Formats: sequence, structure tokens, C-alpha cells
Amino acid sequence: MKLSRRTSWFLAAFGVWSLMIWTTFVKNLWKDSGGQAFTGGDHSHPTAFFWIHLLLAITSLALGLAIGWVGVRGVRAHRKEA
Repeated sequence: MKLSRRTSWFLAAFGVWSLMIWTTFVKNLWKDSGGQAFTGGDHSHPTAFFWIHLLLAITSLALGLAIGWVGVRGVRAHRKEA
């Protein structure tokens, strides 16, 4: 399957966006002072909220990076043709 140049750039940009959004999300989750992510504000006792959201972030980051990689490969293929 051959991707268009526009689709390739979109997928590559999505990968970069995903990297920025989900790393920021994990940083904010770690710095949570509202008591949702950690019991008593102590980082040694994470709650179920923390584990579920960390799993969500890791999964989304992995999928975003995979999609971005497909986009980068598409952009490279178009550059080889030109």
C-alpha cells in the first residue's frame, strides 16, 4: 500500500503530537497533588487511578509512535521517488 504525501506527513505529525501530549500527561500524573494518583501524597502508594491512567498513557504513546513511524516511512518513500 502506498500512502499519499499528505497522509504521510499527517501521520508523522500525529506521532510527534502524541509524544508531546502523552509525556506531558504522565508528568502531570506524577506531580498530582490532588490525592487521586497517590494515597496521602506519598509516591510510594499509587492508587488504581494512577495505574489505569499510566497504562492508558503508555498504550496511547506506543500506538502514536507506531503511527508516526508509518508516516515517517511514507515521507522517506516519497523523497526516494523524487
